[in-house]
Amino acid sequence: MSDHAALVELIEPEVKALGFDLVRVKLFGSGEDRTLQVMAERPDTRQLVIEDCAAISRRLSDVLDEADPIEEAYRLEVSSPGIDRPLTRLHDFADWAGHEVRITVDEAVEGRKTLKGILGGLDGEAILLSDAKTGDVRIAFENINGAKLVLTDALIRATMPLSTTGADEIETEE
Repeated sequence: MSDHAALVELIEPEVKALGFDLVRVKLFGSGEDRTLQVMAERPDTRQLVIEDCAAISRRLSDVLDEADPIEEAYRLEVSSPGIDRPLTRLHDFADWAGHEVRITVDEAVEGRKTLKGILGGLDGEAILLSDAKTGDVRIAFENINGAKLVLTDALIRATMPLSTTGADEIETEE
């Protein structure tokens, strides 16, 4: 059952039961280097701390061990989507409007399969983008192969941690 939709159906309810939103499930690699990557976030902060990752990992490990959906051996990796996060859900494109994004598509848009520009939000199920080379374009959500925010100063400011407690308490060994 290692098809993507089945993995999401297995994982998403467990992540939600812990109070998190599922951002992405991705199975990649081969042989002994196979990884099941699960990205999640807190709905209120869009962040995940290490304790959150540990809680999700423990919960998913039990469920995945019982269901055994992946035939080969794999490593489970639970993480936050990070600053230059992937945009995987339709509402992500509205939420991150105004930020720079790189989008790859299955079928060319304006003769291009990779577009980069400022995200303009949504028009129904179409993503609006001010592409640096082709101008304003509409991209059907189902045509998107991958989308990721581009790391910029504006994005860093928009994603500053809510708490920096302990950030200046780094201990080093001499």
